[in-house]
Amino acid sequence: MPNMNFKRMTAAAVGPSWRQVTPEQQRRLQEEFKILLVRTYAGAVAQANDLSFTVKPLRAATDDKEVVVRTEVKGRGDPIALDYRLEKTPGEGAGWKIYNLNVMGVWLVETYRSQFAQEMSAKGVDGLIEKLAQRNKSNAKRS
Repeated sequence: MPNMNFKRMTAAAVGPSWRQVTPEQQRRLQEEFKILLVRTYAGAVAQANDLSFTVKPLRAATDDKEVVVRTEVKGRGDPIALDYRLEKTPGEGAGWKIYNLNVMGVWLVETYRSQFAQEMSAKGVDGLIEKLAQRNKSNAKRS
């Protein structure tokens, strides 16, 4: 988890509206989205047995600030492409942080962006926060 940039992920999923969201709403959105992502990703990985990960060759310059790391996950079925977008972050906790995931050609943040836009259009930012909180409570009961 320390290698994930949940703030950037949340801001990208919310889209341009992020700038109009209050700091408290940003904090709450980020927390609920983080819970959702962690449960979804951890749940998928926990169900898989005997996985192997192959990291593909990286094409990047030494001064790049963003890169895509391509991997292939092999298990019982066909290999799955799993790619990560990373950014080089400065300051405290500096290093490479993941800000998006691509599973078999679908970027995670873009998938949530359309869902978030629909919810915010219908019920506003607070409605989106409530929807995420309800979804997380529902997912917690199933775990």
